[in-house]
Amino acid sequence: MISKKGSDFRQNKSLQKITMIDQSNKKSVELEAKSFLIATLYHFVNLEKIQNWQKKLQNICTKNSLFGTILIAPEGINGTIAGRHNNIISFVTWLHQQIEFENTEIKYSQNNICPFNRMKVRLKKEIVTMGKPDINPSKSRGIYVKPSEWNKFISSPNVLIVDTRNDYEVAIGKFKNAINPNTTSFREFPRWADKFSSKKQDKKQVKIAMYCTGGIRCEKSTAYLKKIGFEEVYHLEGGILKYFEEVPSNQSLWQGECFVFDNRVSVNHKLEKGSYALCNACRHPLSLDDMKSASYQNGISCPHCISRTTTKQKERFRERQKQIEIAQKRGKKHLGAELRNDKY
Repeated sequence: MISKKGSDFRQNKSLQKITMIDQSNKKSVELEAKSFLIATLYHFVNLEKIQNWQKKLQNICTKNSLFGTILIAPEGINGTIAGRHNNIISFVTWLHQQIEFENTEIKYSQNNICPFNRMKVRLKKEIVTMGKPDINPSKSRGIYVKPSEWNKFISSPNVLIVDTRNDYEVAIGKFKNAINPNTTSFREFPRWADKFSSKKQDKKQVKIAMYCTGGIRCEKSTAYLKKIGFEEVYHLEGGILKYFEEVPSNQSLWQGECFVFDNRVSVNHKLEKGSYALCNACRHPLSLDDMKSASYQNGISCPHCISRTTTKQKERFRERQKQIEIAQKRGKKHLGAELRNDKY
């Protein structure tokens, strides 16, 4: 993790290859210099005057030519941003110099192209929307399990593993034996938890291990489970992304890839862009088999949405795809092609 002054930046495992000087392979070094650094962050903290924070964050991101989305709410900050390495370092150094955010943990990955088309700093009621404003992870949440200890913990026969993510995320990857709540948005999680609780008479004895992409949804979901009576509630510290960063792939209990809310769509255990694409019509991740389907038309339909959209909608999607392709031929970005990344 980066220290609050950024002095430990080079110690981060996922960034070791950035700081290597390889005189014997100049091509590799040049490629590395061109790549973008992606920083995922969140921090629960009571904030006042969030409009002022919105302006400050927008200014520092503009100054450093960063792209992505940051959400600000009275309960804290949440976001993913991308930029050149030195610019991300400058942003993180500034962020950790703010008293409110000095303990914010950052998770890193890389990509050779920027996975965002623009920079947005948005005001929200919650930095991750559960629809339960009385839930405060700063006061009550589950117990962290470090990535290095996660495999042993979830392999215990008396531990139930719960994936707090949405069904389309679970579909492309999960931990072995994890329970899928089959939610389409995080707002549905409390309803699932209430039903789950009604079936568990031994709530004080059962151990629950929860996980999500970067850790933020687990902060709230574990807090909610504790509120409805579960006592032994745990969650993966830093989420799947931190697990990928710290646990060697040959020791991994993860199956598949991990969905991310940017134009990479998914990442593998090496935190590299995965094999999934995105349907520009319904925003569902698509496998190679999905794209071979007769139902798939780039930007218009896929096996997940072809029967759920009208002819009029398909015509609109077809026109949008046409404009995207025209923009690409001109070497420009079309904002219609951007993944909506406000589903944190």
